[in-house]
Amino acid sequence: MVHSQIQMQPKTIYYLPGHGGRLGTGLGQALLSRGYNVSGRETVGDFKDIPFSQQVAIIAEDLRTHYWHEEARVIANSFGAYLFLNAQALMSPYVGKVLLLSPIVGEFSNEDSGMGFIPPHSGRLAQLAKNGTFPVPQYCEIHVGEHDWQSNPTNVTELAGLLGLNATVVPGGGHMLDKRYVAAVLDRWLSPCRTDSAALS
Repeated sequence: MVHSQIQMQPKTIYYLPGHGGRLGTGLGQALLSRGYNVSGRETVGDFKDIPFSQQVAIIAEDLRTHYWHEEARVIANSFGAYLFLNAQALMSPYVGKVLLLSPIVGEFSNEDSGMGFIPPHSGRLAQLAKNGTFPVPQYCEIHVGEHDWQSNPTNVTELAGLLGLNATVVPGGGHMLDKRYVAAVLDRWLSPCRTDSAALS
């Protein structure tokens, strides 16, 4: 079941899809098929139209109000991960489990296609990490494709290193990671929560 409004329910995953993504399709559908409820925020409609700072504040409030416990689980993909990381910057270190797939962590471009994107506050995460002032989630797992020019594995692994996290670079992977790879990650990650705060090894 997909919840358009944030609700605290058993077996509910807080999901932040990529830009323009829907809660009930793609990765959201994979969660639904595993028997989980899916709640979160989509960058479509009214939520897409509000300022970035307000989007981030709403997500932070969602998490603090409804998902602030050790068994809570957050999955964020692409630009959704950028939203989560900026929301995390407003909070104490998040206490639940976090899975970031193909995370956007700042500005990116591709010389071959001539395409690029500068997200709001594009240098904020790196600066906070370098200053040692970013509140690192207690359990955060990161996966990025080797050939993902949007997430840029170099930028992702550098940020993860500054935060004391490990980022798995998926050989041959692009921005859209292979469905079988993601399915295996989900099956393991959705198993009962670990009691320690270690990152993915």
